[in-house]
Formats: sequence, structure tokens, C-alpha cells
Amino acid sequence: MKEGIHPEYKQTTIKCACGEVIETGSTKENITVEICSKCHPFFTGKQKLVDTGGRVEKFRKRFGMKSE
Repeated sequence: MKEGIHPEYKQTTIKCACGEVIETGSTKENITVEICSKCHPFFTGKQKLVDTGGRVEKFRKRFGMKSE
């Protein structure tokens, strides 16, 4: 590796809006995020399938699939 071209890698703290604090290494210091893996709906299991305008039913009807 060439000397002097790489950014400084240091210990940093990532803070989420939900209050979660994660210690990690990064080139940036004190990162603030809105959503982390502890509060994101996909990881918590609270994610919902949204059927906008009957798209799922329209797809099933078009391709002859049965509704479950």
C-alpha cells in the first residue's frame, strides 16, 4: 500500500434514533442514523406486505394462480 493516501481508521460510535449505541471502526467519527438493525421493521419482524390497488390479486388472476 502507498503511504499517506489512506484515510485515518479509528474507533467510532454509531448512535441510532431509537437509542441503540454501536461501537465500531470507521473513517468517520460519531455517526448518527435514523434506523438500525434493532428498530428496522425487516429485522424486528413487524414488516407488512402492502398490496397497493389489488396488484397481488391482479397478478394471480392474470396468471391463473389461486389465492391463499
